[in-house]
Amino acid sequence: MNPIQDPDHPTGQTTELPFWRSRYGIGLVIFGAIAAYFLLTEHRAHFFGALPYLLLLACPLMHVFMHRGHDGHGHHHGDNEPHVGPGKSDRSRQGGSS
Repeated sequence: MNPIQDPDHPTGQTTELPFWRSRYGIGLVIFGAIAAYFLLTEHRAHFFGALPYLLLLACPLMHVFMHRGHDGHGHHHGDNEPHVGPGKSDRSRQGGSS
């Protein structure tokens, strides 16, 4: 990677560029964009034919990655109070009138 002079560091110290800002990283991004363009233009029928299946596959993938499996449904370790549903206040849980 190319070292660059960093104004925040004392003179004489250099920092490394991140990969995506290096010459090879920029070339890889450009090559990937060109490859994606040709894949989409030449295989448009295959892509649109698989699109409904990709949307159905997105549902379980979002569940796994966004909820982190079945343990992420709003339960926290050490949380002893029951979950209050939408539209319920603390008074209705304690038996008070609203």
